[in-house]
Amino acid sequence: MGIRRLGRPAGYNYPIGLSSTSTSNTVVDYLVVAGGGGSGGGEGLRCGGGGAGGFRVGSGFSVAISTPYSILVGSGGPGGPEAPVGKGTNGSNSIFSTIHSQGGGGGGTGGQPDVGIMSGNFGGSGGGGGGIGNSNPAGLGASANTSPVSQGSSGGNGTNLPNGNAGGGGGGAGASGTNGSPSSGGVGGDGLTNSFLTTTLATSLSVGQVSGPAVYFSGGGGSGRDPTGRANGGLGGGGHSPNPLDNGIQNSGGGGGSTPGTPSYLGGNGGKGVVIIRYANLGSNTATGGTITTTPSYVIHTFTGDGTFATNANFGLDISGYSIN
Repeated sequence: MGIRRLGRPAGYNYPIGLSSTSTSNTVVDYLVVAGGGGSGGGEGLRCGGGGAGGFRVGSGFSVAISTPYSILVGSGGPGGPEAPVGKGTNGSNSIFSTIHSQGGGGGGTGGQPDVGIMSGNFGGSGGGGGGIGNSNPAGLGASANTSPVSQGSSGGNGTNLPNGNAGGGGGGAGASGTNGSPSSGGVGGDGLTNSFLTTTLATSLSVGQVSGPAVYFSGGGGSGRDPTGRANGGLGGGGHSPNPLDNGIQNSGGGGGSTPGTPSYLGGNGGKGVVIIRYANLGSNTATGGTITTTPSYVIHTFTGDGTFATNANFGLDISGYSIN
């Protein structure tokens, strides 16, 4: 007598004497990136860069069968206004179940006597501080959210220089924004890579920032030195200081970059975030929601807007039967 393995068709009832085995996989991997913060406005290049949206990634997260999970994808925060001058607005949060990523902090404005509006905002990553060219103190970069886990890095400080002044770069998920310097604005901190999507798939979905063989998320926005000396944003969608690249890249969580004052002194906007969920590919027992991509190993759900991730009755269940003959 031998043992012969049979696949179980849908709706098939096992006859007497036929045993069955099953394996269950009701866990998922996730990437939850919040919206990036906008840069400060009203004082051109020397405003602080926007902080990147919070970056949270994990595996082995338990989900229930036949259960919907609301997905919220955070929007990028608007850049600060031209008049009256002001900080950039924080990005909004992205949420999957109990996983919350905080929006990036807005960057501080520049050239003002009030260090409060010159300093960046706290966020997933902190906004950069604005620069000033007189005896008043420059703005300070803000810290990043570290509760319940680290979501990013701090923004850089603005500078007080006698001949030109510079803003600090926004913090990124992988590195802090740099301080403004005598020769240039602060560079936005780099984000972090994630391997859930190949570079080809990320490009086709317009998600993240592809650089070489990797896909980056949550880069900080760059600032600049007044009147020249513009700085780059961080890898992961951070906006550069020069127009027209002052906005953070959409679906990346990048912070906005400060503007050079042409055509206006509006701050650069932060980029929208993204939520990605993946799990083992066990056949037809999948979930719904978002843009679904299937590989031999994984099923991947990509959300670039609000939606619902919903498991079905057999989610994660692989059942096979054995007969004795």
